[in-house]
Amino acid sequence: PVMTCELSVGRSSRRSIANSFDVLEKKGQKWHLMKYLGVTGNYLLMIFYTCITGWFIIFFCKYVTGSITQYKTAAELGEMFGGMVSNLPLNIFVTIVVTAMGFGVCAMGLRGGVERITKVMMICLFALIVVLAVHSVTLDGAMEGVKFYLVPNLDNIRAAGLGNVIFGALSQAFFTLSIGIGAMEIFGSYMGKECTLAGESVNILILDTFVALMAGLIII
Repeated sequence: PVMTCELSVGRSSRRSIANSFDVLEKKGQKWHLMKYLGVTGNYLLMIFYTCITGWFIIFFCKYVTGSITQYKTAAELGEMFGGMVSNLPLNIFVTIVVTAMGFGVCAMGLRGGVERITKVMMICLFALIVVLAVHSVTLDGAMEGVKFYLVPNLDNIRAAGLGNVIFGALSQAFFTLSIGIGAMEIFGSYMGKECTLAGESVNILILDTFVALMAGLIII
């Protein structure tokens, strides 16, 4: 429901979170104040994502060059990762690289840049995820991990507390779908009238849940 609302605000206003409520609100209403929360939230989100994506680039380079193979144990990998994230100049450099790449894609527009490029990248990501998930469940002892991951355990829920479990699930839902800060309004502003808001929301939810489930299989 939250995603459907955000998409509808974007499509109705044809604006992003920065201007959508200015267009839609009636005289005297204060909905436009939401834009300050949304813009701030999106900035914070992108600060987080650009940094993490920079780490991906570092790891990618290590795999391409083969230097990752020198770390034989989990402890060695952990030490390497700790040194990487504490290397301020390196983190600043890769963050700038990621930001520049993002500007380049966005400069080509949502359909000509973001949509066209991410379609290819998402197909590659899905293929990679499926291959890794299949490989993961074929390893020795994998089924014990699958049972721990997918079979409900009421004892674990009681130990963690039902409220904490629900809060964790809602936090994951809001974060992974980028809802609550107006990010989806940007995509909604480009949606045509031939698209159904609820239908698009359900498609996004199905794909997002699929990726989350596959990621869990890979992690075990």
